[in-house]
Amino acid sequence: MIVVGNMGILVFILLLFLVCLKLPTYYAQEKDHTSSFSSHRAVIDVKDGPESVVWVVQLSDLHFSVHHPDRAIDFKNLVPPALSMISPSLVLITGDLTDGKSKDLLLMKQNEGEWVEYKNVMEDVVQKSGLDKNIFYDLRGNHDNFGVPVVGGSFDFYSKYSINGQFARSGHVNSVTLQAGEQKYLFVGLDTTMSVGLRGPTNLFGHPTDQLLTQIDSELSQWDSQSPKPVSKISFGHFPLSFSASSQSGKTLKDIFLKHSLSAYVCGHLHTSFGKNLKRHHLSSHLFLSSQKFFQFNVHQIPSEGGKNCSFGAPPVEEFWEWEMGDWRKSRAMRILAIDRGHVSFADIDFKSGSKKTIIFPTFPLDSRFMSKSSSNHEYECEHMLPSSYETVRALVFSVSPIVSVAAKIYDSRYGNLDIVMDAPMTKYVDTSSRGELYSVPWNYKAFEDPSADRFWLQIEATDIMGRTTMTELRPFSINGLHAKISWTWNEFFVMGCQWASLYYPIIWLALYFLLLLLLIPRAFLFFSRKQYTYKNFLTAKGLINGLGWVLQELCGVPIAWFGFLGYLFNLILFPWFAGQVFTDGGDRGYMTYMGWVVKSSNNKKNHDYIGSPDIMVVVLPHLIFVVLPAIFFTGALAAEKAVHRDKFLSISGKKEDDYNRLNKRSLRYDSRGSRRSKFHFGGKWIRSILLVLCFAICWKHFKNCRALMKAYEMNPLLHFPVYSLGIPLLLVYVIYKTRRD
Repeated sequence: MIVVGNMGILVFILLLFLVCLKLPTYYAQEKDHTSSFSSHRAVIDVKDGPESVVWVVQLSDLHFSVHHPDRAIDFKNLVPPALSMISPSLVLITGDLTDGKSKDLLLMKQNEGEWVEYKNVMEDVVQKSGLDKNIFYDLRGNHDNFGVPVVGGSFDFYSKYSINGQFARSGHVNSVTLQAGEQKYLFVGLDTTMSVGLRGPTNLFGHPTDQLLTQIDSELSQWDSQSPKPVSKISFGHFPLSFSASSQSGKTLKDIFLKHSLSAYVCGHLHTSFGKNLKRHHLSSHLFLSSQKFFQFNVHQIPSEGGKNCSFGAPPVEEFWEWEMGDWRKSRAMRILAIDRGHVSFADIDFKSGSKKTIIFPTFPLDSRFMSKSSSNHEYECEHMLPSSYETVRALVFSVSPIVSVAAKIYDSRYGNLDIVMDAPMTKYVDTSSRGELYSVPWNYKAFEDPSADRFWLQIEATDIMGRTTMTELRPFSINGLHAKISWTWNEFFVMGCQWASLYYPIIWLALYFLLLLLLIPRAFLFFSRKQYTYKNFLTAKGLINGLGWVLQELCGVPIAWFGFLGYLFNLILFPWFAGQVFTDGGDRGYMTYMGWVVKSSNNKKNHDYIGSPDIMVVVLPHLIFVVLPAIFFTGALAAEKAVHRDKFLSISGKKEDDYNRLNKRSLRYDSRGSRRSKFHFGGKWIRSILLVLCFAICWKHFKNCRALMKAYEMNPLLHFPVYSLGIPLLLVYVIYKTRRD
């Protein structure tokens, strides 16, 4: 028996070594499957005044669904009048135009009926808003890519029904430049969805390729040598950078955006269910530790203190803001984005309570929580800023009724209260043909210099001809460009501060090694060490290590279960987890491993190796952490509980260990010491009952996940994933049977 155990350990070490050698090979097999594509460029002359400011509207995550018609109905009723009132120069719709989910949310693939509805609604919105259809740019999101085997194929309804598709904006990168007088504002839209669209849930991340990153770089550079004035650059896409993978060469969207020091990257995808502060300030990574590759713990990245270099030849600060916006799906959110003399700001509008009669949008000074940049402070301290852009407080006011008065109010919070220090009427920018109403009021901006970024607070109040008064929310500002401190909640940090594409492989290998060591170390102690972890030793020296060692060594005493768990882990590492339908049209099945899907596209029968990584983490990590790990612990606990019962029995009865299996509970219960043994039996029974409930909870969680996968990828558990679906439940049942009391 010892020889067999030693050989088993040696074989395991050999296999583990081979797996470690094999891992780089898998990375080497990854290829860039993105076909060649071209970009689309456009230039739009912004007519009418004021020339100093332009504004656009962003909408995201519409999720039009045949099961939720209210989303499209509300969009059709609320958006056209709002767009007509705001009169933006562009309308950006950043992905997830349709839902692509069944009523039970388990099956995720394209539904042409939803796309027909989207096309019809957008035609109605364009007509009722009075805007030119050409200014609408709608991007593809991951929901619009569920089960699409090839772009341009029969199931690529986005290319057929979207506005981008109707204007033949077929490239993955589309840029549009707003030109107001001599000033240019560049907007670059990017589609980073999978080139081979898998069904959900393993279609969650953006996947920019090296070719795509090169093209984005080119689009962002198009005016660098042609425009006499600095060009404000904004990029828009669907995926936040925390849900965007790196390219094959290791480059990321963040690298490109930092190179060009974007004003902002605006996106969607996460919705407001995770929080309202889904914003992130990015600075060049060479200013920070390597941990920034995996985590960013605060909304702001603040560089280390250093001497200011105010020479005009000094390199600019590489930075940009990332602003995720709320969704239309549940939040009915719309965003207005403005660029006012180089200052970029946004205002989020909530339509859950209905249409808005008046919308006020302060464009300067900027909100110091979400809009101030490190370069703003540098420019102010070095006096490199444009003084004329600081000399007035400015706000855009949109209203269905004529506005009769607008006032700017500034409060000082220095002494703990909001004391008003400025209350001044604002005057309207006068132009014979204006796109919108811009109000301003002169002020002594130097009087508001302060080392605190949230001492002063701004509020704009407007009254229309009907007597209705509208006020903005109070927001802090720092005229000298400092950041006001704001912290993420745990949910916000989880989705914005964690770089999941970089974290996936470290987490999965840490989990796998931890699970393997949980099985191997206790067994190694049994064979190679005199130190044994037993119940008696645990009572003598209580502690986490002694308790854990005792429980796991007792699991080694159930050899079929121990080897079963070991074999199950090797199966997860070396073999496919399951095989399922990954495309809308069915076709050949693909199979999934912990490295991604291996699929064959339906049109050219070409194999695509290991796509959908790290998207598969939504299946892989919960299974390892919430199913396999607790299953190992609880089966060990069942074995340990049985051992405790055995030791108690032997100590009470005075029998030898060989007699234990020949005696039943009744003989123990009714001898001369029955009361004491009955008390122990009662306590031990409850411990076992709790463990059985926990084992049942694991099985329930596991079968619930299996049911979701069966529906999502149209699988039969006995044919397409028998080991994955039945392995853990069978091991739990076996241990429960072996630890029963005769």
